[in-house]
Amino acid sequence: MGFEDETSSVVMSEAATKIPTQKEERGTVCVTGAAGFIGSWLIMRLLERGYTVRATVRDPGNPVKTKHLLDLPEASERLTLWKADLDDEGSFDAAFDGCEGVFHVATAMDFDSKDPENEIIKPCVAGVLNVMRSCAKAKSVKRVIFTSSAGTVNFTDDCQTPGKIFDEECWTNVDRCRSSKMTGWTLAERAAWEFAEQNKVDLISVIPTLVVGPFIMQTMPPSLITALALLTKNEPHYMILRQVQLVHLDDLCMSLIFLFKDADESLQPVAFSNKKLVDLGFKFKYTPEDMFDGAIQCCLEKGLLK
Repeated sequence: MGFEDETSSVVMSEAATKIPTQKEERGTVCVTGAAGFIGSWLIMRLLERGYTVRATVRDPGNPVKTKHLLDLPEASERLTLWKADLDDEGSFDAAFDGCEGVFHVATAMDFDSKDPENEIIKPCVAGVLNVMRSCAKAKSVKRVIFTSSAGTVNFTDDCQTPGKIFDEECWTNVDRCRSSKMTGWTLAERAAWEFAEQNKVDLISVIPTLVVGPFIMQTMPPSLITALALLTKNEPHYMILRQVQLVHLDDLCMSLIFLFKDADESLQPVAFSNKKLVDLGFKFKYTPEDMFDGAIQCCLEKGLLK
């Protein structure tokens, strides 16, 4: 689900999401990669909607990684931190046991890696399989929402075809970009789907484009290094920015909750075109102006831009 429609290169959305804002007592869910850009905002929205949230982080005792989570409204009542690491098989078992849903956001990502094979590709695949095994062990888990990457679909053999629509039939050709982190994301998602089918895990993968918007973490989110490249005069990242589509962080997180709560059990992967998500009843809320206004304002407030 890349949040790009069939006629525009960016999201142009106007209506509010249909997810109710009224707080209700809901079940227990787990969010991996909780300290990050997407994970922390997702936790905030889940808490607002009455969910009890287990947040997995590599070091629960590190305030740099956890203070923004513990400071969230409702955190003292319905948020707990759990130690887990993608590299440590079985480390998610305890966190997932008793949860009805898992939002898998954590991933190995290093845009500047000099050794993608060992620093991204292998860790990506091993990490997602560790998570999937723990989901299968936890008999309470009814659905897994996997936040993947547009890199898994947009390097097809015909990706340069004018008007090309990317959907769940598209997979990046890993032979074309073996040295790239795109290969890691692609092989990881393929591994997740193979495991889910073999072990009867209800999995929905979501494939966002470049995520932009306000944030609650204290450091610069990696995607904003690219999104704000024109302001920071980062030429390599600006070249990336010229070729990508965008999605607002809040639209992404609200869609993850929507898919967990409202999607039909027979739903297949939701991919780069946003048509399937819209057809399911989700409504986007933010414009590109909202994305950049929120991101820049947060960066200024946190002293990350001058």
